[in-house]
Amino acid sequence: MYNLASKQAEEFINHEEILASIQYAQENKNNRELIRTLLTRAEDLKGLSHREALVLLECEEPDLVEEMFHLARKIKQRFYGNRIVMFAPLYLSNYCINGCTYCPYHSKNRHIARKKLTQEEIRREVIALQDMGHKRLALETGEDPVHNPIEYVLESIETIYGIHHKNGAIRRVNVNIAATTVENYSRLKEAGIGTYILFQETYHKENYEKLHPTGPKHDYAWHTEAMDRAMEAGIDDVGIGVLFGLNHYRYDFTGLLMHGEHLEARFGVGPHTISVPRIRNADDIDASAFEDAISDELFARIVAVIRIAVPYTGMIISTRESKATREKVLELGVSQISGGSRTSVGGYAQEEPEEENSAQFDVSDIRTLDQVVSWLLDLGMIPSFCTACYREGRTGDRFMKLVKSGQIANCCQPNALMTLKEYLMDYASEDTRRKGEALIQEELGRVASDRIRKRAEEHLKEIEHGTRDFRF
Repeated sequence: MYNLASKQAEEFINHEEILASIQYAQENKNNRELIRTLLTRAEDLKGLSHREALVLLECEEPDLVEEMFHLARKIKQRFYGNRIVMFAPLYLSNYCINGCTYCPYHSKNRHIARKKLTQEEIRREVIALQDMGHKRLALETGEDPVHNPIEYVLESIETIYGIHHKNGAIRRVNVNIAATTVENYSRLKEAGIGTYILFQETYHKENYEKLHPTGPKHDYAWHTEAMDRAMEAGIDDVGIGVLFGLNHYRYDFTGLLMHGEHLEARFGVGPHTISVPRIRNADDIDASAFEDAISDELFARIVAVIRIAVPYTGMIISTRESKATREKVLELGVSQISGGSRTSVGGYAQEEPEEENSAQFDVSDIRTLDQVVSWLLDLGMIPSFCTACYREGRTGDRFMKLVKSGQIANCCQPNALMTLKEYLMDYASEDTRRKGEALIQEELGRVASDRIRKRAEEHLKEIEHGTRDFRF
């Protein structure tokens, strides 16, 4: 039975409800009156249900699809303006005991280079990331209780937060590790993590179990209920996602939105972020073998409809996607992107030798962070290295209240400009610095509050004279 607020995975991600939603969407995909009603209602910026969103996704009317894109752009601008938050992944270890059929870290892969960073190697990697200009990391590790116990992750977080090199510092560490216990989530919370991220891969239970034939990740309920345990432990910023291409997109799109609705119903706050990765080639993984891969056109529509359905949630896209694809979806809903990324264990301080490949997937966007920042500036966007909300305690329901009320822009706009200024002063190429300075001056004029604008201008001057880490 479908129960949105249930603690049981198969009740809040209910198979029959998903099938019924797919059927409803198929029956109404050309129902112009209904679709226009949904688009009009979505303009109130309160979102849509999973079933309503699926109707939009299935719509075949070209003019209405264009209206969806227009609305997605409008909502993105309303909540996030032209700010794009920057981050980088840091892979600590690729030792893993799971048998995931889409990931080269699976336990049967005997030829991939297995690596685990020491604390000194982590230190070198983090200094390299700081020297690029990064302030926010997403830690990644395979599931292996011997090589990658929770103590190793906690020690690594402590190491990362303790590294200050020149003007560099990692101010927010997000964590993407395997589903664990309430106790371990509490320890991660105490360690000062930002967002806990875990992708479902697919919400279809039968296919999930086939894709994860061995290892602890085989347990569908344990994995799907992980966010509940994390939030019970006090981690109020969580990030969900699916790996599009593993299962039919309609099913996983619906399950993804149902998961967000469940967290909202049970804890009063939905996901802090939603990620939308697509299957990619890797060491012994051929992406073409997965028949449910989605086109760029459909991918863009998925991003747009997610933005309409959950307007308050950040959306992440990684370097799995090409420059062209990232450019298209930035305007439709994406608010966070990685730059200068490595998906190998190590590789920032010193490039990994080709014969020692330890990467989780092939990177499509291989540009440096400075090249990505310069590109964003050319698009009229603000590359933001802001971590203020996390460090000011604006997380969970406190963050969401500010977002939903529209007040978050009073913090985000000046914080984005000040962290961009830091980047320009400390790390940018001359061309990027020139473009960035011009954009800062232009954007200052758009800060609505005279008081906040004046304070931001004062802080920008202080940054020029060497002071760092201002935040509203």
